Amino acid sequence: MSAQLLVIEVDRHDAGQAELRLTGDLDFDSAPELIDVVAALRRDGYQQFVLDLSGVGLCDSSGLSALVVAYRGGSAPLRLTGVNPTLRQLLDRTGLAELLELPLAAGDDDVQAAG
Repeated sequence: MSAQLLVIEVDRHDAGQAELRLTGDLDFDSAPELIDVVAALRRDGYQQFVLDLSGVGLCDSSGLSALVVAYRGGSAPLRLTGVNPTLRQLLDRTGLAELLELPLAAGDDDVQAAG
């Protein structure tokens, strides 16, 4: 099985927000591309990012590192959407789920309502 190239589509919105849709593998080979795209958007004045990861099939440690670099470079939270269960588990286990803004996981509503 060969690696799937990463494709990043960017929608620029008003008020300095951009949405990035990632399709493919976020790994050692493609992580620098994500970092470069986010850095270029920051230079253009964008500070709020929504990353749609619904098209990401694989995310390795380099991909996780790219998410951290993207988060650390800005003044606003980095919001992730379309996080598959495997990636969600990886983010939870590494503690990155607490750092990055993620949608509630299945079952979190019950925990928060009871808390």
